[in-house]
Amino acid sequence: MPSLKNLSCPIDGADLQLEGRSLRCAHRHSFDLAKTGYVNLLPVQNKRSKDPGDSKEMVLSRQTFLNQQHYYPIVDAIFASWPKDLLVTGVRILDAGCGEGYYLSHLGEAFDKHNMMTDRIGLDISKWAVMSASKRDKEIGWIVGSNASLPVPDKRFDVILCLFGFPVFEEFSRALDDSGQLLLVESGPRHLIELREVLYERIHDYKPTFPDGIADFELHSEESKCFSFELDSQAKIQDLLSMTPHIHKASYEGKLAIQKRETMSITADIKLRWYRKKTGEK
Repeated sequence: MPSLKNLSCPIDGADLQLEGRSLRCAHRHSFDLAKTGYVNLLPVQNKRSKDPGDSKEMVLSRQTFLNQQHYYPIVDAIFASWPKDLLVTGVRILDAGCGEGYYLSHLGEAFDKHNMMTDRIGLDISKWAVMSASKRDKEIGWIVGSNASLPVPDKRFDVILCLFGFPVFEEFSRALDDSGQLLLVESGPRHLIELREVLYERIHDYKPTFPDGIADFELHSEESKCFSFELDSQAKIQDLLSMTPHIHKASYEGKLAIQKRETMSITADIKLRWYRKKTGEK
């Protein structure tokens, strides 16, 4: 049974208790676990569309691409940068915007190699992503939910990961323990530059996110990780394109140009920024 403890009802915030194959609160709100073990804690009234988040097709493309291990250096970089005081058994981790679970699952393997057990929760607004994640790793608690309203009590986690996602800092601060830390992993200036040069006539200047800092958090450390990999078929190029925002932003002509490529050497350029939660300064 996956770790689905210490969660909150998304309707009234009451504690959820596991009873059989359902999570129930004292006010009789009930949420059934799916066959693969995940739970949907995204009420209809909190949805902005009928099927929010990544589509089934986008999730499949990302899963296909990530399973080729081109992005495994990102897993290594995250674990190598992990704060030493949080490199302990029992560390409570939330992957906020977990997608199909690649990073959180592999991080668990890295912790296991060092004989450290972890309490891991993965949350995503896409039911297709969470469904896929729940098939990947049964040791993780998978939740369909929103970063804008995390279905967890205050100070539930020691670490929150937001990898290429949509952070909601007020909620992250609430859900982090006072000694907790937040990791943002984002694109650097040359990320997928070869792909972008084919898709667009002009490459916009890189603008760092949150240059003025983040309320409730202070920057603890920052580093970059660059590496390259080869894509040897049009199908693999399309899998990469389909899991990026460029699939929506690029013009028809740009996408047509990409379709003419059978091989590409791709640069990955990422930023890792660890933030400490501020306390007593709100």
